[in-house]
Amino acid sequence: MIIVRVTGILIEDERILLLDQDTDARSWTLPGGRVEAGEPLADALVREMREETGLDVEAGRLLYVCDNFPGGGLHVIHMTFEVTRVGGTLGIVTEGVDTNRIRGVRFVPLAELPGLGFGSRFVELAQAGWPGAGSYMGDKANIGL
Repeated sequence: MIIVRVTGILIEDERILLLDQDTDARSWTLPGGRVEAGEPLADALVREMREETGLDVEAGRLLYVCDNFPGGGLHVIHMTFEVTRVGGTLGIVTEGVDTNRIRGVRFVPLAELPGLGFGSRFVELAQAGWPGAGSYMGDKANIGL
């Protein structure tokens, strides 16, 4: 089974927007989620960001595409976009839309990412402004996730 997920990266003042939410690898994660059937990628991203963070965003450039094979014949394709905040209120989370409860939403300094389970490669890419944006990166471990 193939699942397509979109995630948004919002960086303001050297801080990145993250969710305090348990995932398979860590307890802080990028906001985003599954694309519904017939839903354009940008619409899915805007919807997911609003549901999970309370912010209204505009989808920007594609930063990377990567794969995850969590087992059981599942193939997850992650498409991550740069986003710009255009409105909303940070922290207003739509309850019940995520299977893993969101405990909080906050901007985290990029330098603190390794302590939250993000790899040094992810930090390097973020600090450098995502060189090679739009590239297929292979397995998500290749970008430090």
